[in-house]
Amino acid sequence: MLTNELKEVRERFFANAPEHVKESVEKATKNLIESGVATGLKEGDIAPDFTLVNAAGERVTLSEELKNGRVILNFYRGGWCPYCNLELRAYENILDEIKDAGALLIAISPQMPDQSLSTKEKNNLSFQVLSDPKQEVLSDYNLLFELPDHLIHTYKNDFNIDLGTYNNTENPWRLPVSGTFIINQDRTILLADANPDYMFRMDPETVIQKLKKN
Repeated sequence: MLTNELKEVRERFFANAPEHVKESVEKATKNLIESGVATGLKEGDIAPDFTLVNAAGERVTLSEELKNGRVILNFYRGGWCPYCNLELRAYENILDEIKDAGALLIAISPQMPDQSLSTKEKNNLSFQVLSDPKQEVLSDYNLLFELPDHLIHTYKNDFNIDLGTYNNTENPWRLPVSGTFIINQDRTILLADANPDYMFRMDPETVIQKLKKN
């Protein structure tokens, strides 16, 4: 179960990371929660339409996909994030259940298409993985926030992660909070979850339960 896997990874991080790293991560998360930004759209809102490029370079439009059934949108930070990779693989494992419930899955990140392709191949994903390099869709869904300077320093110097390698924007240090939405065919949001703490995610089983009830 994804919740248990995430818990194990989180516990290992806090058990092994240097104090200054843990302090930086916890401070950034606390400040993001208190800021009230990037709280995501809500149930009952109308999902903004969009067209983005998938890992193969093909254009994918939400309204066109909705003609085939409900759509689950999963917003993730990038293939460099271990929590995101766990979540993406968890969704791949229940993809048949999603299809049986009359829905399809689309994952979106700010990564460039070639990085999205790497994420798709690394995790053996068979669902659509889209790139939002201009971060416009992330903003439309109220998920976008900017990493503070101290956390950027931590990423570069302690995690050896430079998001400029992954994100083709003027400011690659803007990311989405992890978010999951079920979009009805009339573009009404049936389920909305946006968590400012990237170590926690809605379990895919909850998504399946919601699909079956609606």
